[in-house]
Amino acid sequence: MFIKYFWVFFISMVPLVELRGAIPFSQVEGLPLLTSYIVAILGNMLPVPFIYLFARKILEWGADKPVIGKFFRFCLEKGKKGGEKLQEKAGRGLFIALLVFVGIPLPGTGAWTGTLAASLLDMDFKSSVLAVMGGVLVAGVIMGLASAGVLGFLNNIIF
Repeated sequence: MFIKYFWVFFISMVPLVELRGAIPFSQVEGLPLLTSYIVAILGNMLPVPFIYLFARKILEWGADKPVIGKFFRFCLEKGKKGGEKLQEKAGRGLFIALLVFVGIPLPGTGAWTGTLAASLLDMDFKSSVLAVMGGVLVAGVIMGLASAGVLGFLNNIIF
């Protein structure tokens, strides 16, 4: 049982997959949803402070390197574009916009991208982490409901 929770924790830390993959995986493995939700949230949030504090510096450092430069520039551009769009739409409501952005469980809108965007927008650390955590909690609830079949059930009733 421990190894299954380890995989839920690990999968939730993987960029792009995050808890969007970890929670459905936990349900395929037959784990309790609430416990899996908590483990996935912890795993998804673990890299957030490191991303905020170090990712921008590492990406800027590597952007002009021969082998890794193209990928690092891509990451910087993706983060900047995402951050600019977010700030343009949000105005002064950047905290809520970041929370909603991270809370939409689609590839590329999770904790990794949201934290990088917050860092590139020079949001303060505390606000960034709280907004990302709120978004991760929302995304986890959505994925938990989807994994439990509630959203599919509602879709069948409504449509």
